[in-house]
Amino acid sequence: MITVTFFKSADYFKGFKISGHADFNTSGPDIVCAGVSSAAIMTANTIAEVLHTDAEVTDSDGFINLSLSSAEAKEASHLIEGLWLHLSALQKQYKKYIKVIISEV
Repeated sequence: MITVTFFKSADYFKGFKISGHADFNTSGPDIVCAGVSSAAIMTANTIAEVLHTDAEVTDSDGFINLSLSSAEAKEASHLIEGLWLHLSALQKQYKKYIKVIISEV
């Protein structure tokens, strides 16, 4: 199962952590893993490269983490909220394979 934790402080999303594998299918044709990874990497790249933030991003097999300072979170929060909406919709469709939670920080 993929676990996605979004970190929220007051009104702003400050980051997210994704870990695990969906095991919906074998590596490669696993559409749940591919969908989550693609959306998360696009969000992280947009925050880091388009908005030019100093986001801390870690990406390795089965793990993606992004964290922002409070000042940068205000600018990037809508992008992370969009990822949360997207992954929450995937969770409804693939309940056994992905879990999305919000953690107040």
